[in-house]
Amino acid sequence: MSESKPTKIFAVANQKGGVGKTTTTISLSAALAQLGFRVLVVDLDPQGNATTGVGVDARQFERSMYDVLLNDVPLVDVVEPTGFNNLFVAPATLDLAAVEQELTAVISRELRLKRALESVDGDFDYVFIDCPPSLGLITINAFAAATDIMVPVQCEFYALEGLTQLQRIVDLVQKNLNASLRISKVVLTMYDPRNTLTLDVAKEVKRHFPEELCSTVIPRTVRLAEAPSFGQPITSFDPASKGAKAYVALAEEISNG
Repeated sequence: MSESKPTKIFAVANQKGGVGKTTTTISLSAALAQLGFRVLVVDLDPQGNATTGVGVDARQFERSMYDVLLNDVPLVDVVEPTGFNNLFVAPATLDLAAVEQELTAVISRELRLKRALESVDGDFDYVFIDCPPSLGLITINAFAAATDIMVPVQCEFYALEGLTQLQRIVDLVQKNLNASLRISKVVLTMYDPRNTLTLDVAKEVKRHFPEELCSTVIPRTVRLAEAPSFGQPITSFDPASKGAKAYVALAEEISNG
């Protein structure tokens, strides 16, 4: 990795659940790792789906992102290798569910993750933070630490609902904690070109985010839904599938700027 290239940190966020946020985090991370980039997945969702989705058993270790955010444990002490080349994970455990409340009394509580990530700057080409489906303190920590925000948008009715709220939080974080923060990538997920609604949603998203919308779309496929239960990103679970090819294409689009 060249000295001049700082780590790109994406917060993958959408407070609407079920939009393909975790699938995008792990599949895109794995695809970039396959292209030769060193990638860290930071799992900030108490459900820990990004952790298990890359084949790491959340019960196997003593420390997790909970300890990083609350107990000043260095990030490097919780990073786990996955079974995939160049791909690492900072795992989540159920303890994270309590972080929102426990952080309220902590000084500089919005900057805990930013400080933790500064300690590994330059060790990775990309960091993807899987945010919980809410706009609480954990997500604000992710936004304060990130260089970019990626928003997966499901091609469904009400897809844009909530994006105005997300944008409002981004503006607040920009003003107070992270001046350079912006929504830089919007990814359409569960895309079915035979469906009129899908095409309408795509048009609407393009109108709102003309610059940010990625040209690669993620199709709605059964294989993508199955992969996490096998603890594998789609790129290794079924490399020939439409979903895997889409995430590899997205990885190329992201890495080419």
